[in-house]
Amino acid sequence: METKSNIVALSGSIRKNSSTQKVLNNLKNFMPNSVEYEIYNGIENLPHFNPELDNHQPPVEVQVYRELLSRADGVIICTPEYIKGVPGVLKNALEWLVSSAELYTKPVAVITASGNGENAHQALQLNLSMLNANVFDGAALLISGANSKLNEDGEFVKNEVNSLLKLLISKLIQEVNKKDSL
Repeated sequence: METKSNIVALSGSIRKNSSTQKVLNNLKNFMPNSVEYEIYNGIENLPHFNPELDNHQPPVEVQVYRELLSRADGVIICTPEYIKGVPGVLKNALEWLVSSAELYTKPVAVITASGNGENAHQALQLNLSMLNANVFDGAALLISGANSKLNEDGEFVKNEVNSLLKLLISKLIQEVNKKDSL
C-alpha cells in the first residue's frame, strides 16, 4: 500500500472568508490522490510567544500545533500583507517554532495573496530562512490583487493563477519526494 504524503497548510489570516483561506481551500482541487492535505486553522488559539513558556511542557495549543507540523512532509503558508509585513498572528505562530525545529529543512511553499503583498512575501521568506525551512526554488508565489481574481465561490477566475498554483503544488510534492528518497 502506497503511503501518502502529508501536506499541512497555514493561513496567515484568521478571517474565515479571507483571500488566503480561499487560496488554501482552492488548493484542495489541485492535490493528487497521493497527498493528504490538511488546513490548520488554529493559529489564533496559540498564546503570545513567551520564551518562559517554551519549556519541556509548553501550552497544549502549542504542543498540538508542533505535533501537526512534525508529522507533515511539507508545509504551505499563505499570507496576506498587513501594514507592509506578515500579520502578527502568523509571526507569533512562527516564533513558537524557533526552539523546536519543526520546519528545519522541511519543504515549505509560500503564497502571498494580498492587495500588493511584496513586503509580506519577502518578510515571510526571511522569517522562514531563520527557521532553516527549505523554501526551495519555485516555492514562492505572489498573487497581487488576489480578491479581484476570485469569483463569489472563492475560486480563481484567471487560468494563469490556477496554473501557477498547480505548478507550486507539483514542485512541493517533488521536493517532498526528493527528501523522502534520501
